Amino acid sequence: MNNERTELSELGEFGLIDHLTKNIELHHASTLLGVGDDAAVIDHFGKQTVITTDLLLEGVHFDLMYMPLKHLGYKAVVVNLSDVYAMNATPTQLTLSIGISNRFSLEALNEFYEGVYAACNYYGVDLVGGDTTTSQKGFVISVTAIGEVTPDKFVKRSTAKKGDLLCVSGDLGAAYVGLLFLEREKKIFLESPKVQPDLEGESYVIGRLLKPEARKDIIEFFAAQSVQPSAMMDISDGLSSEILHICKDSQVGCVLYEDKIPVAEETRQAAFKFEIDPTACALSGGEDYELLFTLPQSEYEKINGNPAISIIGYMTAPEEGAHIITKGGSRHEITAQGWNPIGK
Repeated sequence: MNNERTELSELGEFGLIDHLTKNIELHHASTLLGVGDDAAVIDHFGKQTVITTDLLLEGVHFDLMYMPLKHLGYKAVVVNLSDVYAMNATPTQLTLSIGISNRFSLEALNEFYEGVYAACNYYGVDLVGGDTTTSQKGFVISVTAIGEVTPDKFVKRSTAKKGDLLCVSGDLGAAYVGLLFLEREKKIFLESPKVQPDLEGESYVIGRLLKPEARKDIIEFFAAQSVQPSAMMDISDGLSSEILHICKDSQVGCVLYEDKIPVAEETRQAAFKFEIDPTACALSGGEDYELLFTLPQSEYEKINGNPAISIIGYMTAPEEGAHIITKGGSRHEITAQGWNPIGK
């Protein structure tokens, strides 16, 4: 383990920027000018441009007691790319700004940027700019992602139609259960620092929190199959909240089936250890970064064979409201906290 510590003051602001950006690799012809000037220059050659920004604050969005800096860098990129994919677009460039205090060394920032560059390389995105500044209130991260989409192929939240299938990628609830484990171990550590953390067998749910992935594969699948979702968004705040966004913005209702909601067996078993309902974790948990989308029923055959996509319900007339049918057959109105709230 490298225990060297280089104070950031030794480099100064410009020296720090040069150090952190010297190894940037560009992936896109659309990046005409990247880091090193007053602004980046991008030409999308007739494509439409999508832009999204996320702000991550220490103590609000992440806890450095259990979030490794490399994972944090990776996640900071991924949560933005997920928003670009949710528009049915391909991310191409991003800017990254950070606010840091003197408790961070150059070695710590190197770790953070290792994660940033790993995500950029995996998703084929160019880091083209940003800013660094002093923060008095912990670590502040702001990422802006830019993507491109063929004209009129972008997908909004407001265009779902009555009769459309309601679908989701991957599985849900894992990140929330992972957070429960890490918060439990943090509490134990603060009370008894000599006690070793007990996270054996929980690598799936913890991994889903600390190192999420954006669903690039689903967007590529749509393109290959000529599938155009009628509405789409990513799941950052829990399934129930996102369904209600689509219903409100599209002016439709929906029927959601509890037994169709995809929950991994690892998540199910982990939730039982906390004596909470896995369905509640999926509905209310958040930070899954899966895609929630609607499709015309005519597209059913195209998606039916894809194991990464689950059909979980259908859209109805707005006056019918948004409801979940439980495994027992009873009907509940969907609320933003989930139909079986699990206090957060």
